[in-house]
Amino acid sequence: MLEVALRQQPCAGMKIGALAARSGVPVKTLRYYEELGLLPAIGRSEGGYRLFEEDSIPRLEFIRRLKALGLSLEEIQSCLAVHDAGELPCHEIQVMLHNQIERIDARMKELRQLRGELQGLLADWQNDPTKQGGVICPNLKV
Repeated sequence: MLEVALRQQPCAGMKIGALAARSGVPVKTLRYYEELGLLPAIGRSEGGYRLFEEDSIPRLEFIRRLKALGLSLEEIQSCLAVHDAGELPCHEIQVMLHNQIERIDARMKELRQLRGELQGLLADWQNDPTKQGGVICPNLKV
């Protein structure tokens, strides 16, 4: 048994499949994040599999959290660049979150306008309109 234990060297990193299983992030997404520079691999295994450090899991949780708050991958990448340079990206995140609120407010205004337009269309809706040459649906007033 001692021989078996000696042959089982600890892996220098976690294979991409193991990281996917532990983090709940699909392998395809992990590859994409690596390609974008969001998730650096530490190398490759003898079999050619990407290897990642243990701290990739909290990094993925950070990415997931910022995505859930509506930040783009580009914005997340800039936060991670600050972190990777040894600084805390809290100020940058604060600015981005304020910008996100502004985008949400603008989108809400657009949605209110769209809702009003839809209500206006439905208020004048005819269930059996008269056919008009070349008009697909007279109710839409195109």
